[in-house]
Amino acid sequence: MSVFKGKILVVDDEPDIRELIEYNLKKEGYQVVTAENGKEAIEQAKIHSPQLILLDIMMPEMDGIEACRNIRSLPDFKNTFIVFLTARSEEYSEVSGFNVGADDYITKPIKPRILMSRISALLRRNKIEEEREDKLEISDLIIDREAFLVFRGQERIVIVTNRTIDVHVRKIREKLGNGYVGTVKGVGYKFESQES
Repeated sequence: MSVFKGKILVVDDEPDIRELIEYNLKKEGYQVVTAENGKEAIEQAKIHSPQLILLDIMMPEMDGIEACRNIRSLPDFKNTFIVFLTARSEEYSEVSGFNVGADDYITKPIKPRILMSRISALLRRNKIEEEREDKLEISDLIIDREAFLVFRGQERIVIVTNRTIDVHVRKIREKLGNGYVGTVKGVGYKFESQES
C-alpha cells in the first residue's frame, strides 16, 4: 500500500488519457481528481485544492492556456504546480504555456514512468522549499519556526525561565508601546507590525 503523496487534478478531454494517468498516479499513492475541460478544471481546483494540476492544452469550452491563466489569477493557487500535457510540440505553444504560468510542459504520447518522475521532482522541490521556510539560519544559529526551537550547531540552546522572559518582554513593551509584541498562547511572544 502506497503512502498518500498529495492531490493531483488531471484535466483532459480524452477519457482514455485521463484513465491512464489516473491509474498510474493512484498506483504511486496520489489522490486524483479529474476534469474534462478548462471550465471544469477551475471548478474542481477550487473544490479540491490540488498540489499539482496536469492540464491538456487543446480542449473544448475552455482550452488549457485560458484555464491556466484563470487558475493563476486566483490567490489560492500561486504555489500550485501546473504541468501542461499536449500533443502540440511547436515552440510557440510551449512558450505560451510558460508565459501563463506553467511549471512544466510534457508532450504526448505520455510515457507514464517519465510523467511520474517529473511530478515527483516538482513536488519534492516544493517540500524542500517548505522546509527551508520553516528553518531560519543566521551564522551558526538555526531557528526552527515550526518547533519553536533554537540550535547553535547541533546543540539546542536552553531557554531561561519563563518569568525572566516575561520581565524582559514587559520592559520592551514599555519602551515600544502597545502593538509591537504580541502573545502566542502556549508558545511565547512574537513581533507584530502595527500596519496589519
